[in-house]
Amino acid sequence: MSRYTNKIQAYLDRKPDFNTEVILQDDGQGAYIKEWNATDKPKPTDAQLNALETEATKLENNAKADANRKADYKSIEFQLDYIYHNGIAKWKTDHIKPIKDKYPKE
Repeated sequence: MSRYTNKIQAYLDRKPDFNTEVILQDDGQGAYIKEWNATDKPKPTDAQLNALETEATKLENNAKADANRKADYKSIEFQLDYIYHNGIAKWKTDHIKPIKDKYPKE
């Protein structure tokens, strides 16, 4: 269902509240919109959502990159101590940039 939610996110150009704004259901034959309460755009058709496959894939890949980055970043305590002793510029080049380069976003 994550691909479907990413298509909806791409359609709205934001992440909706899937508990109140857009309620999805899957009865075993694939996800569908059970209830559409988003007020900024009308409920999309299946064709409109299917046209957003590329954008949904990009959102999914970027979410994976975010999760991988988060797993590789050290604790906030380590990072603050590193900044204190070495400065922000060194922290960016030594700690942050290598992880961002390892897990690039689209």
